[in-house]
Amino acid sequence: MGEERYETGLRIRREVLGAEYVDRSISMADDFNRPLQELVTEYCWEKSGPGRTEPQDAELDYLAMLTALNRPMK
Repeated sequence: MGEERYETGLRIRREVLGAEYVDRSISMADDFNRPLQELVTEYCWEKSGPGRTEPQDAELDYLAMLTALNRPMK
């Protein structure tokens, strides 16, 4: 995993979703789903950095996915 890309993704993820929510999600990760948390943080959230999708658009995409999947935002 690219440490710089992960850290960038983590920073953006915290800005969009809130640090408390993201930290709770990461702390609840177990051996089974931790790799997925890291993958999503590095490859999906990192893509919303400068010159990419704006954070507001990333949040809108996130909400659209939750709506399409009929999932509540916790």
